[in-house]
Amino acid sequence: MSKQDYEVVIGLEVHSELSTKTKIFCSCPTQFGAAPNTQVCPICMAMPGTLPMLNEKVVEYAVKAGIATNCEISRDSKNDRKNYFYPDLPKAYQISQYDKPLCQNGYIEIEVNNEIKKIGITRIHIEEDSGKLNHDELAQGSLVDLNRAGVPLIEIVSEPDLRSSKEAEAYLKKLKSILEYIEVSDCKMQEGSFRADVNVSVRKKGAKELGTRTEMKNMNSFRSIARGIEYEIERQIDVLENGGKVEQETLRWDDVSGKTFSMRDKEDAQDYRYFPEPDLVAIKLSEEYIENIKNNLPEMPESRRKRYLEEYNLSPKDAKILTSSKYLSELFEKAIKVCNNPKAVNNFIISDISRILNETELDPIEIPFDAKQLGKLVILVDKGTISSSIAKKVLEELFQNPRDPEEIVKEKGWIQISDEGAIKEVVQNVLEANPQSIQDYKAGKDRALGFLVGQAMKQTKGKANPQLLNKLFLEELKK
Repeated sequence: MSKQDYEVVIGLEVHSELSTKTKIFCSCPTQFGAAPNTQVCPICMAMPGTLPMLNEKVVEYAVKAGIATNCEISRDSKNDRKNYFYPDLPKAYQISQYDKPLCQNGYIEIEVNNEIKKIGITRIHIEEDSGKLNHDELAQGSLVDLNRAGVPLIEIVSEPDLRSSKEAEAYLKKLKSILEYIEVSDCKMQEGSFRADVNVSVRKKGAKELGTRTEMKNMNSFRSIARGIEYEIERQIDVLENGGKVEQETLRWDDVSGKTFSMRDKEDAQDYRYFPEPDLVAIKLSEEYIENIKNNLPEMPESRRKRYLEEYNLSPKDAKILTSSKYLSELFEKAIKVCNNPKAVNNFIISDISRILNETELDPIEIPFDAKQLGKLVILVDKGTISSSIAKKVLEELFQNPRDPEEIVKEKGWIQISDEGAIKEVVQNVLEANPQSIQDYKAGKDRALGFLVGQAMKQTKGKANPQLLNKLFLEELKK
C-alpha cells in the first residue's frame, strides 16, 4: 500500500502564555529574560504552608479567548491538581483544570487551497507553567530556573479535525492571530509564549477508528511543526506497512536531523490522578461579566480585512496578508497616518517587508523599526528624494540598524539625481555604448528601452530619477 491509502489525523494542544503583569497564583512579575530565579516567591517555589490566590485577569483573558474562538463559556468552573513530577515543577503537581474547563465546544475557520474548513476546539482551560531546566554539558548537570513557574497559560485543545501539515499550520497561524488581536498573549514563539503539542496518527482511508497517536511536545516554530508532522506520517506508515505496531508515546522533534525520538510512554488522564484543588474556591461567572467581555472585544481580523477592502481599496489577497498579523496591521495603519499613502505602505509591507521576514524567519512583532520610520520612507519616495530602488536599500538598512530614513539617505549618499543636465549626460553615455539597443528599439522592440534605463540606473547606482530617465531616453530615441 502507498501513502495515498492512508489518512492522517492531527490534533493540537496549544499552550499560550498570557500577558498578565503577574503570575497566576502570586504577585511575582512575568517579564521574560530576567536573571534566573529573580522572579520567584515562596508561593511559586512551593514552600510548605503557602497558599495560591487566583489572578482574576487570567480568568478574564481565558474567557476573552473562548469568546473569540466561538466557545461556550462555563458559568461554573474550578481548578484541579494534575499530579506528576518534573524537576522544574516544585510542587510535584500542576494546578490546571480537568472536568470543568472555563471554555468548551468552540471552533475557528481556516482557509487551505481556497477552501474554508471549520476546526473544532474541544476546550480552553487555565493552568500554571512550569520552570525551566538549563542543561550544562560541561558540568554534566542541569540548573533550574523557576522564573517561569506559575506564569499563567491557557491550553487550547483542538478536535482531531486536521488532515495535513498545511491545515495544522493554517490553524496555528489563525489561532495566533486571534490571540494577538484580543491582546491576551504576545504569542512570541521564540520566547515560548506560543507553543504546541502535536498529536499525529494515521489510519486506512475509510476506517472509522482512530489510529494510535504519538505526541511531539513543546514545538514553537511553524516550519518545525510542518516538518515534524510530515516525518511522523511517513514513519508511522512505514511501521504499519512493515507489520509493526505504532506505540503511544511522547516524542521529541530534533530539527537538525529532521527526526523524532522517543522520550517516554504517553500518559493518559488516569495517570495524572486529577482531583479538585482544595486551596482554591470554585470560579463562578455572571452573565453580566461574560457579556461585558464580549462587548469590549477589539476589532477582529475578519472585520478589519473587510474595512481595508472598502476604506483603502486593497486587493482581497493583500488585505488578508496585512490582517493575518495584528503587528503588520498596526504597522500599516500607523504608517498611513504619517505619510497618507495607503497604497505605497501596503506595497512595502506585502513585498519587501514580508520577503525579509520570510528570509530571516522573523515574526512581525520583531520588526526593529516603527511605523513612523516606514511612513517617512514613503514620504522620501513620494517627494522624489530617493528612487524606489534606493528605498529598498533603505528598508534593508532599517532592518539592520533602525534610525531616521532621511539620516540613512544622507549618510549613504543615496539622494536621487533629478538634475536634467546630469542625467542627460548619463543618457548620452549609455546610448553611445549600446548602438544595438537603439536599432532594436527603432525596430519595434520596446524591451530595449527598459534595458537602456537599467544601464543608466547601474551607472548612477540607482540614484537617477527613473521618470526623468525614461523621458530623456524617449526624446533621444525618437530623434
